[in-house]
Amino acid sequence: MQTPAPSPSDYLLPPYDLLVVGGGINGTGIARDAAGRGLRVLLVEQDDLASHTSSASTKLIHGGLRYLEYYEFGLVRKALQEREVLLRAAPHIMWPLRFVMPHMPNLRPAWMIRAGLFLYDHLARREILPGSRGIDLRRHPAGVPLRRDLTRGFVYSDGWVQDARLVVLNAQDAAERGATILTRTRLTGAERGERLWTAQLETSEGEHQTVRARAIVNAAGPWVGQLLGDVLRQHATHRVRMVKGSHIVTRKLFDHDHAYIFQNPDKRIIFAIPYERDFTLIGTTDIEYHGDPATVAINDDEIAYLCKSASEYFTRQIVPADVVWTYAGVRPLMEEEVSNPSAVTRDYTLELDAPGTCAPLLSVFGGKITTYRRLAEEAMSHLRDPLGFTHGDWTAGAPLPGGDMAEPDAGAFETSLRAQTPWLPPALAHRYARTYGTRTHVLLGGANSLDGLGRRICGDLYEAELRYLAQYEWARTAQDVLWRRTKLGLHLGKDGEASVQQWFAQHTVTAA
Repeated sequence: MQTPAPSPSDYLLPPYDLLVVGGGINGTGIARDAAGRGLRVLLVEQDDLASHTSSASTKLIHGGLRYLEYYEFGLVRKALQEREVLLRAAPHIMWPLRFVMPHMPNLRPAWMIRAGLFLYDHLARREILPGSRGIDLRRHPAGVPLRRDLTRGFVYSDGWVQDARLVVLNAQDAAERGATILTRTRLTGAERGERLWTAQLETSEGEHQTVRARAIVNAAGPWVGQLLGDVLRQHATHRVRMVKGSHIVTRKLFDHDHAYIFQNPDKRIIFAIPYERDFTLIGTTDIEYHGDPATVAINDDEIAYLCKSASEYFTRQIVPADVVWTYAGVRPLMEEEVSNPSAVTRDYTLELDAPGTCAPLLSVFGGKITTYRRLAEEAMSHLRDPLGFTHGDWTAGAPLPGGDMAEPDAGAFETSLRAQTPWLPPALAHRYARTYGTRTHVLLGGANSLDGLGRRICGDLYEAELRYLAQYEWARTAQDVLWRRTKLGLHLGKDGEASVQQWFAQHTVTAA
């Protein structure tokens, strides 16, 4: 079907400064940074926010201890510097996490692990996260679920993040600073002119719109190359290498609050992480992927690999029947001449194409969640001269929505919330505090009893939360709510999902 020609009224609208294509962590981070500098920003995402790579991570804010083995010192240092910046920005969805590495003498000598952890502790300044130390697994609580012959281990710090919520909060902050966020909207074509792009958009309902922008940012993740060649008709000097990472979730395998990092004989590592109160998250794999990123899924061999790898350490043997949920995503990594997907760099490259007076195009290749804010700053430094803005960097000290707490401690905020709303069940107050932070008060909307939250849809999900998610966080389906904005899908099952979808079918909520 041919795209309708733009109407004369399309050209009466002032052009955007920046059209960002891609609603993952890099796209929303760039949109937020640009909007905070006073630029007129439009972000388009063909599906829901964080519906692909950015919701399929291992959910860690980390430097990447294993990258030291590949001499990625610059990347590790940059990521380590970002950990505490992010922890301060959104303490309700990010918090410190201690990791236990049991020592397997046949895999890596203890001196090598100690040296790596020393570097990890000292490559960047730490104020929140404690340093590493050795532990006796026979005496430490983390040793209880492990094999009895594992007696020695090491503990170090990184951070945990609700990855899809981090994306949504960046989009939310961008919108509150003036950006326009259009989900379920594709860029179908763009013509490059002198100083302006003319771009055609199409919604999932088939509606068309033409917009103009002074610059385009291609932050399409796994689709970055396809967007460049097929839609923008531009040549790329860099390529991405798609690597699939898959995870499994089981019922809770241990009772303490530490996570594990397990070494494997194939030199890969996997994590076993406390997850959503009642579960354990195990992952990830690193497998070359050549299919459609939109349909990526774990396979039986990956499930067996993760079960076997974890069973090498736990006393309890984990089998595929123990798996209650799985997810997989494609990481768009920088193309390198290495055969091992685990060794491909997690760093990023920004490619600016701005010939003469033509409208500029910035493409993002690679990257990881931990460094998204730095990537956004660097993207804006590339666009400073072409767009002529003067506003400097600002995001390092700015909280994300819900993170503006009196002190960067979600526990203290939860205590305050429970004191102010004694009618909220403790488990629900905890979930609200750890999901919405200070925006919980917007969700509650002045309610002073559970009746004030409207009809209970299922579990502890009330209408007030669905209205908030639809109005302020672009949620449109049960999947958006139960598997991205929250992980209630793990607790509510198929009946709960049907109830939420029915609510959306019966209600239309206008976005704020």
